[in-house]
Amino acid sequence: MSYALDLTEGQTPGHVLRSCAIGMRLAEGLGLGAQERSALYYALLLKDAGCSNNAARVASLFGADDFAVKRTFKLIDWQDRVRLAMTAVGIVGRGRAIGTRLALLLNLARQPDPTRERIEIRCHRGAGIARRMGFPDPTADAIQSLDEHWNGSGHPAGLRGDAIPQMARICSLAQTVEVFHASQGVEAAIDIARHRRGTWFDPRLVGLLCDIRGDWAWWEELATPGLIDAVVALEPAAHERTIGMDELDVVAQAFGEIIDAKSPYTFQHSANVASYAAGIAAQAGMNPDGLRSIRRAGLLHDIGKLGVSNLILDKNGPLTPDERRAVEQHPVYTHEILMRVDAFRPFARTAALHHERLDGTGYPWRLHAHALDREARILAVADVYEALTAERPYRAAMEPARAFDIIARDAGSRLDAQLVEALHAHVADTQPRVSSSRTVTAAPSSAAVL
Repeated sequence: MSYALDLTEGQTPGHVLRSCAIGMRLAEGLGLGAQERSALYYALLLKDAGCSNNAARVASLFGADDFAVKRTFKLIDWQDRVRLAMTAVGIVGRGRAIGTRLALLLNLARQPDPTRERIEIRCHRGAGIARRMGFPDPTADAIQSLDEHWNGSGHPAGLRGDAIPQMARICSLAQTVEVFHASQGVEAAIDIARHRRGTWFDPRLVGLLCDIRGDWAWWEELATPGLIDAVVALEPAAHERTIGMDELDVVAQAFGEIIDAKSPYTFQHSANVASYAAGIAAQAGMNPDGLRSIRRAGLLHDIGKLGVSNLILDKNGPLTPDERRAVEQHPVYTHEILMRVDAFRPFARTAALHHERLDGTGYPWRLHAHALDREARILAVADVYEALTAERPYRAAMEPARAFDIIARDAGSRLDAQLVEALHAHVADTQPRVSSSRTVTAAPSSAAVL
């Protein structure tokens, strides 16, 4: 699932895994015990769990692709105010009219400390997700203090030196080293660590990093496709975490929250789609195992949207052809991510087909009815209804009756008519006051729903 976090940070696939490998190598040099290494292991894998929370703010504040902004600022020392200002001037409103860029720059200049705000949102949210998933306090504390700096100039609390949790210091160095290693090579990664020694990073940790500079075989392994197996093997055997079905639901719920945090307009979207899908499935007589699977698919169906810029997701107006193509790629990302997880593989295809339609007018694969099983059809109906009844940047939320009017126009042609009826029955049972209208009026098609 760490690949989903790579998407939302705009990093190359495997960034989190490589950061984990680097951090665990540093832990080995420190001689950390198995329990400490276990807590660190999950902190490294979940360090970016809160990153989707600041994506909308970044895109809005800079008027630019949030991925590009995040990638750019990963490569500069934001304690260097001159460099920071010059970088901001270069990226704010890139590609827009000069007047728009100037307005964005003025607005950015009025912000008291946009860097701290962005980091505070990310770290607090990430730590909360780690705790909710049942990880120990040291794991959550490391994520909370990920961007603290050795000299006290970091965020969110301005901790200094040994007051910064040791695991946070390891995570901070590991992620920076990975970014520079992936983009510029080993020498650049070592050089940036040395340059920021005693300012950003714990001098002792930088020393340990320099000790492994010449281990070329290890550095080369970081770029191999088999790295995931090596990272799995790094978890201390005595503290391996085995989870059951209930805990797996918690993982799905946590990543559902990460997905929904990407945009202010998708608050609770994944949870609501999961609830509607389970309601439809129950009305259709699905067994308990099927209900659990369709609920998980609903929670994770939009995980691919972590790879779509908020400039597009939050756009108040029609999308350009290129923007629509970018949106239409998100089910592909969903499928790729979920297929990586053995426990989620059985419903990966179902989750990825939520925008396909019976008549072949859906996306991204333009499949027809014969290729869409009942589970995929359920998720399509649930997703459309939730999207229509939720606020979007280009329209207000619709009343359920109005949403049903729109859905009814597509029942039998684009959406499964029996499952639309099942949704109506479910909503009538749970929200009887708002589901009485069945009149089909002149309404836009559900094709407009992204």
